[in-house]
Amino acid sequence: MTRRTTGGWQILSSEYVIDTPHLRLRRDAIELPGGARVHDYYVRETRGFAVIFATTPDERVVLVRQYKHGIDEIVLELPAGAIDPGETPAECAARELSEETGYVASPGELAFVATFVTDPTNSNGRFHLFHAGGARELARQDLDDTEQIHVELASLGDLRRYVRDGTIAVNSHVAAIYFMLDRLGKL
Repeated sequence: MTRRTTGGWQILSSEYVIDTPHLRLRRDAIELPGGARVHDYYVRETRGFAVIFATTPDERVVLVRQYKHGIDEIVLELPAGAIDPGETPAECAARELSEETGYVASPGELAFVATFVTDPTNSNGRFHLFHAGGARELARQDLDDTEQIHVELASLGDLRRYVRDGTIAVNSHVAAIYFMLDRLGKL
């Protein structure tokens, strides 16, 4: 299986060394355009994830506080989650918002905003940002076994402070928040 990529790298071989519901890791042997070879270049594969900037009718933003095992910390962030097999990013955004928070966007108010690349050096991952306007608490949380989520609401002023002072520090969420505050003219 030899193929050349857009960047001129030649993939000599490729194998999955981890393939679980939580992590898919591929090891490639590659030849660079100058002839050098790298025998263990790892790429994390993902279907991506959706991040939801949900605003209530009184302009508060829905946030979630939860434990993240990778860094062994409790973090504050926007609702978000991985895209399931066969699911569109928009379906994922609606599902994750409801499951994690119990909030649902007003009909026709879940809007795609942008797609961002997460880690192009070692992953094919992208996250899709959605704005859920008019979000109201209409459902009960339906959490996965690994989730213990506390829902919080923040004013736009609080949200700006949280990203500036590091209270919200997850890079994809900081980017999403600044992007949305700029788009809404509230930066």
